[in-house]
Amino acid sequence: MIHTLTRPSAPHRPPGPGFSIPGQRLLAFRRDPTGLLTGLARTYGDIVQFRFAGRTAFLLNHPDFIQQVLVTEQSNFTKGRALQRMRLVLGHGLLTSEGSRHQQARRLVQPAFHHERIASYAATMATEAQRTGAAWQDGATFDVAKAMNHLTLRIVGQTLFGTDLTGQEDRIAAALDALFVLSDPVHLMLAPLLAWLPTPTARRFRTAKEFFDRLIYGLIDERRQSGAGQGDLLDLLLASVDEETGRPPDDQFIRDQSLTLLLAGHETTANALAWCWHLLAAHPQSEAKLHEELDRVLPADRVAGMADVGDLPFTRAVLSEAMRLYPPAWVIGRAAIEECVIGGYTVPAGSMVILSQWVTQRDPRYFPYADSFLPERWLTDARDERPKFAYFPFGGGQRVCIGAQFAWTEGVLLLATLARRWRLRPVDSHPVQMDPRVTLRPRGGLWMTTKKRA
Repeated sequence: MIHTLTRPSAPHRPPGPGFSIPGQRLLAFRRDPTGLLTGLARTYGDIVQFRFAGRTAFLLNHPDFIQQVLVTEQSNFTKGRALQRMRLVLGHGLLTSEGSRHQQARRLVQPAFHHERIASYAATMATEAQRTGAAWQDGATFDVAKAMNHLTLRIVGQTLFGTDLTGQEDRIAAALDALFVLSDPVHLMLAPLLAWLPTPTARRFRTAKEFFDRLIYGLIDERRQSGAGQGDLLDLLLASVDEETGRPPDDQFIRDQSLTLLLAGHETTANALAWCWHLLAAHPQSEAKLHEELDRVLPADRVAGMADVGDLPFTRAVLSEAMRLYPPAWVIGRAAIEECVIGGYTVPAGSMVILSQWVTQRDPRYFPYADSFLPERWLTDARDERPKFAYFPFGGGQRVCIGAQFAWTEGVLLLATLARRWRLRPVDSHPVQMDPRVTLRPRGGLWMTTKKRA
């Protein structure tokens, strides 16, 4: 009998682009990350395999696959490399911790975001929005993205930390920009060297980290010395006890959670609001519907409150649609711990898994006229017929954003309070561009001119 040598069949792998020059795809991602991911999804479908930064990567574009990673098999996926490297800044805060560390942190922080607490924060949210709107001048031109960032930072400072950050907004924003160097793929690979490299970028990174350490540890020391409980997040952390050791958490733990929530708790909502203003200015019919609702629900002499949030469905729809088109958190990275099967394809252990709100939330299968701004789509029964993870601005599963309800309440109240008095119009000399980094910001700000409503 003659035996013939047979080669094993090729591994079952999803479609994707072929060979590329080393570093070519990384550079393409640096130039236009949302364009690269959108192009891969539209060309190759619901699951795409490709090489990225020297690793095998899978881009998942179907809600069922996204749910598998974030919910049904979430224990098989860890945070991606980018967030792991962010531990250089955030330590083991909620955003970067894993396993029991994350469970402990979430358990201790959760009470600060209970419904009753958020209801008590609503007055501060609306009052700060009124303060901001009262300072605007008719016909003034300014960076609305910066204004929203300052506003949400003051709110987080007061509600979660019992401190007034007025006057420190620019310094905090500059320090955050210096830390966002880690969102660049090249600097991400060099992250372990940033502690000692003599380059200007590395020096700015170290200076920013030192600034945030002084700020947060200063808040902790001040609260301990004053002994004045305010019932906020900082009090909860200082009074907490580790269930395993029976001891209070150390200052490093409190610092990591506090810094994470300070930064994440204002940046994303500020971006969502900035994109709301941009979209409303470009769609006067939607803006008119928003004003009609605000004029009907909120008399001019009354401050909006928690009780009004449920009576402002179109305002919430505007926010929902803005976060669909311009999701503040626009991409999620995970790494597979063990080999698994997604969509009938084998995903090897150690593979990079990419989920993109930007891509999936603009998919015409789930959102007719997907590139159009249509807040009305959130007021019909069709929203209940979409797959759950066709829209996931706050992630999902056990790691869903702990401050999601805080952000919804804040976004509605701030938009309602400011839009009741003001229209904002674009400045032609400042074209609007995206800056997809850790969050989806307007590049160079969002310059607009105020128009006072009659």
